[in-house]
Amino acid sequence: MNAFEIRGGKPLSGEIVPQGAKNEALQIISAVLLSAEKITISNIPDIKDVNKLIDLLIALGVSVNRINDDTYEFEAKDINIDYFQSEEFKKKGGSLRGSIMIVGPLLARFGKAAIPKPGGDKIGRRRLDTHFLGFEKLGAKFVYDAEKHFFNVDATQLKGTYILMDEASVTGTANIVMAAVLAEGTTTIYNAACEPYLQQLCKMLNRMGANISGIGSNLLTIEGVKSLGGTTHRMLPDMIEIGSFIGLAAMTGSEITIKDVCFKELGIIPSVFSRLGIKFELRGDDIFIPAQDSYEIDTFIDGSILTISDAPWPGFTPDLLSIVLVTAIQAKGNVLIHQKMFESRLFFVDKLIDMGAQIILCDPHRATVIGLNKQNTLRGIEMTSPDIRAGVSLLIAALSAQGTSLIHNIEQIERGYQHIEKRLKALGADIRRVEALPQGH
Repeated sequence: MNAFEIRGGKPLSGEIVPQGAKNEALQIISAVLLSAEKITISNIPDIKDVNKLIDLLIALGVSVNRINDDTYEFEAKDINIDYFQSEEFKKKGGSLRGSIMIVGPLLARFGKAAIPKPGGDKIGRRRLDTHFLGFEKLGAKFVYDAEKHFFNVDATQLKGTYILMDEASVTGTANIVMAAVLAEGTTTIYNAACEPYLQQLCKMLNRMGANISGIGSNLLTIEGVKSLGGTTHRMLPDMIEIGSFIGLAAMTGSEITIKDVCFKELGIIPSVFSRLGIKFELRGDDIFIPAQDSYEIDTFIDGSILTISDAPWPGFTPDLLSIVLVTAIQAKGNVLIHQKMFESRLFFVDKLIDMGAQIILCDPHRATVIGLNKQNTLRGIEMTSPDIRAGVSLLIAALSAQGTSLIHNIEQIERGYQHIEKRLKALGADIRRVEALPQGH
């Protein structure tokens, strides 16, 4: 098993370029199944979840040509629909949460699909009902094989309809949009997710010949078309990486420039980090963060303790709450972190407490952080990464801590952050990959 060994406690400096957005990539790459024509996609992150999805498409019969490090050509001309029933598909699809994203495009274009019950992060229950209810409203029929944990879907005649989503799920909205673009008639999706990544998908589909209006709002109208053509598309930079690097700079007292951030697509992310007292300036489309000896958390106007909570876009993304929590450890002041959308995502705080952080875990959804104001440094420990975002939060804590930390299960981190060790080394981090037995052995 691989682990990261980190010697922390020293400031970093330099420039870092955020990777392409992981959560956009899973939607956009699945969308190539909607057309038989060539689609070129650039700024694709080189991470496990995305590479697994590309492998799955190749196995389905998609012709894939890698032009350079981050640019691929896809051509989904000859798709092998029978591949769904193979043992190999059950294994490949089951190990990848993003595999659910191929169902919408396949239903739209071929009228049938299948999906194993997906895996992924342990961050609480992540229901797929939203996807399935949307497909059913469009006319799909599901048969669940409980013995094999497998869904077969039949959708020979999808028809446009009115869909009120039970939750503003990003992947659910994306999947239903992809199913609806080739359905007969008009589909209206209300309470649709409106993340920049979903806007990117809708704009790409429109360039391919789809007819989607209301992009960027929570009410999408889709006029079905007969077929879609090819296009080129460039991914946005990953907003979670950008937030992670802002937190890293503050925690380690580093001067860091984050390049090409597409600032206008970051929503309230920069202002949430500002409320933690982190200073930064926009230089062109780069975020420059100066080295800060101290940063002070805002209070609410009446003087009460600041609460930072997650919400569907344009609210604050749940993927950055772990980063905000870690960054608050060395701030001056206190903050309540309220993780509303997923349970179990705050359970990694016991590792931070072991490192010397002052955190009260109130319940599975809330933690109060009492800032150390850099008066006490964290100490390096041995720990295990439970999910992608917690893994990077622990990595940030380790880089700010005195002494050596060992982080196990780094495969979780690498599912979401490309070449993270190499990129941190370029900023001056003392981090290396080692072979280590998991804790408890």
